[in-house]
Amino acid sequence: MKKSIVLISMIILSAGISWGQKYAFVDTEYILNNIPSYKAAQDKLNTLSKQWEKEISDKYAEIDKLYKAYQNEAVLLTPEMKKKRENEIISKEQAAKDLQKKYFGPEGDLFKKREELVKPIQDEVYNAVKKLAVEGNYAVIFDTAGGPVFLYTNPRYDLSDQVLKQMGYKE
Repeated sequence: MKKSIVLISMIILSAGISWGQKYAFVDTEYILNNIPSYKAAQDKLNTLSKQWEKEISDKYAEIDKLYKAYQNEAVLLTPEMKKKRENEIISKEQAAKDLQKKYFGPEGDLFKKREELVKPIQDEVYNAVKKLAVEGNYAVIFDTAGGPVFLYTNPRYDLSDQVLKQMGYKE
């Protein structure tokens, strides 16, 4: 009997605690898209990416042209000339791959530029969310931008506009 009273008391106490916790959500994609400096950073990254993609594509087009010329002339070339041409093509192909890795690799220029331009804005959003969580005494704030994690979210608990306001982007 005593065990059942303790068990019921614990259930009631834990239910009361969970009802007292506050939850909210934000949409970081919406927030970031409403920050002009983020849009400018994304535009700059897209421009750089397209410029670098064109540069790499031009190098591969040059390699393709050299390879086709080599194939057409292969029957006329001496073994030494063939080897020289093959080495030239291989060398240019390796240089193009190295350039591609330099620009788009895991630690490449695009990654570094994104860190330089976007990370400070993301940190600013995180700090605004953290401040709202502390001020509003929220236990958890979810991010709905990562995909359909929730079946339903009540818009009254969406703090996205408050985050923008906290950061000074909305009045």
